[in-house]
Amino acid sequence: MIHPYTEIKHISPEVGYGVVAKEFIPIGTITWVLDKFDREFTLNEYNSLEPIYKDILETYAYKNNKGNLVLCWDNGRFVNHSFNSNCLTTAYNFEIAIRDIHPGEQLTDDYGYLNIDKPFRGINEGTRRKIVYPDDLPRYYKSWDKKLLKAFNYISKVNQPLRELLSNDLWQQVMEVEKGEKEMESILTNYYGLKE
Repeated sequence: MIHPYTEIKHISPEVGYGVVAKEFIPIGTITWVLDKFDREFTLNEYNSLEPIYKDILETYAYKNNKGNLVLCWDNGRFVNHSFNSNCLTTAYNFEIAIRDIHPGEQLTDDYGYLNIDKPFRGINEGTRRKIVYPDDLPRYYKSWDKKLLKAFNYISKVNQPLRELLSNDLWQQVMEVEKGEKEMESILTNYYGLKE
């Protein structure tokens, strides 16, 4: 479920639609949570679908660490890629704002951690990276973990409208990470290519 202080807006002809903040969303805010309405498709389920449904999954779903496609039921599926994203996913089935997001600003993810199948060229944002590759997660997880750790320091200090979607056990783990009592699980755990 996407953060309630957001809406869909047309960004540009090149980008299409995106998720935009309606109100200020500070660093440390949980911006999306995998919830009970989100649908997970195995490879066999995907292969059994008609092309029209496959196209929808290829456009809007992401691949989790089991190799299954996850389709968000709400506007979360419209979050666009950025090489300088303001949200990052975590190992805890939620995303978090890694810096302040202002009203009218897009919420963005780095698709490099979404287990894409093929490389693609992103919009030029003046960053060193220009192409998203399937193996970006094992290449960049250390820098993403640093950004996540910084954001985790604010989790209990900001309003969390999506808090009720996290189990009490998970929230306790998050609080222990925030307090430095427990090591944060790495974003690398989301990598489908990671073999034990």
